[in-house]
Amino acid sequence: MPPMQDRRSFIRGMMASAGAAASLTPSIARALELPGRHRTGTLRDVGHVVILTQENRAFDHYFGAMRGVRGFGDRFAAPAPPMPGAPHRTVLLQPNEHPGAAPATLAPFRLDTATDFRLYRPLGTPHGFADSQAAWDNGRMGAWTHAKHNHAMAHFTRADLPFQYALAEAFTLCDAYHCAMHLSTNPNRLYIWTGTHDPLARAGGPAIDNGYDSIDADPLNHGGYRWTTYPERLMAAGIGFQIYQDMADNFTDNPLVGFHAYRRAQRPVDAAAALLARRTTTTRTLDDLRQDVLDDRLPEVSWIIAPEAASEHPSVSTPLQGGDYSARVLDALTANPDVWARTVLLINFDENDGLFDHVPPPAPPAREGGRLAGATDVPAEDEYHRHCRTPEDAAYRDRPYGLGMRVPLYVVSPWSRGGYVASEVFDHTSVLRFLEARFGVREPNISAWRRAVCGDLTSCFDFAAPDTVAFMAGLPETAAPSARAAGLKGIAPPLPATVEPPEQERGLRRRRATSYALDAELRRGDSPALLLVNRSRERAAVFHVYDMARLEAAPARYTVAAGGTLPHPLPADDADLFVLGPDGFHRRLVGRGDLFGVRLTRGAAPALLVENRTDAALTVEVTDRAYGAAAATLALGARETRRVALDLAASHGWYDRALVAGAQAWRMAGHVGDGRDTFSDPALGGAGPLVPATVI
Repeated sequence: MPPMQDRRSFIRGMMASAGAAASLTPSIARALELPGRHRTGTLRDVGHVVILTQENRAFDHYFGAMRGVRGFGDRFAAPAPPMPGAPHRTVLLQPNEHPGAAPATLAPFRLDTATDFRLYRPLGTPHGFADSQAAWDNGRMGAWTHAKHNHAMAHFTRADLPFQYALAEAFTLCDAYHCAMHLSTNPNRLYIWTGTHDPLARAGGPAIDNGYDSIDADPLNHGGYRWTTYPERLMAAGIGFQIYQDMADNFTDNPLVGFHAYRRAQRPVDAAAALLARRTTTTRTLDDLRQDVLDDRLPEVSWIIAPEAASEHPSVSTPLQGGDYSARVLDALTANPDVWARTVLLINFDENDGLFDHVPPPAPPAREGGRLAGATDVPAEDEYHRHCRTPEDAAYRDRPYGLGMRVPLYVVSPWSRGGYVASEVFDHTSVLRFLEARFGVREPNISAWRRAVCGDLTSCFDFAAPDTVAFMAGLPETAAPSARAAGLKGIAPPLPATVEPPEQERGLRRRRATSYALDAELRRGDSPALLLVNRSRERAAVFHVYDMARLEAAPARYTVAAGGTLPHPLPADDADLFVLGPDGFHRRLVGRGDLFGVRLTRGAAPALLVENRTDAALTVEVTDRAYGAAAATLALGARETRRVALDLAASHGWYDRALVAGAQAWRMAGHVGDGRDTFSDPALGGAGPLVPATVI
């Protein structure tokens, strides 16, 4: 693995590399070189937070092929319901949207822009409420293409996205950041600016379409939404803010124009209304941003809205144009080193369009057939679709709104350098919670369930020791490729002739620490159950439990509060349960559940406690499925418990063990952390699994 380097050593090495300095994107090079302010070594050193929200890209679509992230090489891709010709498959294998057409199935396939430059601009995909709910299918995710079209499975690689990969290699990339909802642009952006879309219909919502995306639109004849927005809260608290945009070309991506207060501010009756309008619904361009940075007048909080051509939205924009726009934003922010030394830039995407991502998003339990599939010990009643307006959306009554699918989030700052991956679960409300943490202005619109499940982004940073970066190769500039891409027209990408598993780069990546401490244990007694355990003191966790014999049913989802447990009942016959949780957590129970139990212990010397639950001797075979640890045979006496030490130093805290005895088998995988940054899972990468992982 590469050694850590201080900032100056990195810059010297880069300059010494033949040609690298000349070809490195200047904005990234400058952002890496400029030192940060670390007077206190805490979040208080941040003086400015800038949020650039781009359009409609899924995480796998951009980064499923990148090393060290939860991408295509995820060994524990979720199982999907059986289909003709594929009785055993993961969500990575989807049906052709046209029955009888060839190929019959599709896996994620590359848009090879080196062969055909036009593939930088594939057509967009449906991304309304009904089709998004149909694609997610309450967590089954087995017929994505039927709702989103075949080209939703297309993706890029490092060769196609030089700027995006360079930005991620230089700073921090989040691989568990989700959009807020299975929905379109405006409802998701409402979560970025207000923390909600008004699911309980108290103030003009719920917002489940883009109907209020212009200052004049009033499709529901209620004059605009009436709940309080975060810019209003900042203004009341005396915290400076500004939206940088061209009101004549912001792709109608400013959802604040759908609010009564902002419509009223267009004809201001007082100074406060005039100030609100000046800060949110007037034109201030990137040139204005740059000048504000040069003059040291950048406000504490800024939002940036790109013009249509630079938005990265499929069909009307491209990654090359969006990358060039992001480079210009970074160039403006680094124009004054003293300002950059106090600045955090967050670049996220409002939603995934209809583009495929393989990770089932955390969500409250499904309600199907009058029953709750799972449980939650965190209140979640305001996370369901209850207020319906049309037959189309009424068909999805009682569906959870989100979280939505994963989208990219780059965390760019002097305190997030080094090519890290951050794997704590986040969503759009996490951006507001980061602002809460820094500026003390609380957003009460954020639901209790999201506050419990999603983090506040602070784990993406190291404020105490910020000057470590990874060595990074050079790359071409962005302006010329952007100009070339501007002339492209949207096309339907051709399908591959045969089904090939998608490939993910192999290799380690620096990794920010998470607080997850998860397990699943067998509970005995009158009501035998798989007990889902969350030993974290900070964060709730959502477990997905798939009954492999009944994959047509929605997975049972359990939101387990910090320090809590929830039981999943065991079937009367032999079990086959496939469990997924955050941060690479996996359990698989096959067969009987009464022969032996296993519990994971953490701390300085992690171990498995294996308990013989029978009155006879039992032999348990323990094998390492990924990291090369020696196999062990445990000869357990009646009711005996044996400790199996886990030496996880070489695997950076990652484990993957199978335990088999008679008619019972377990597979256990995940991570044991100690609160310090470490490295990504060494077993990530390679060909994506088209069939579910087995126990042995």
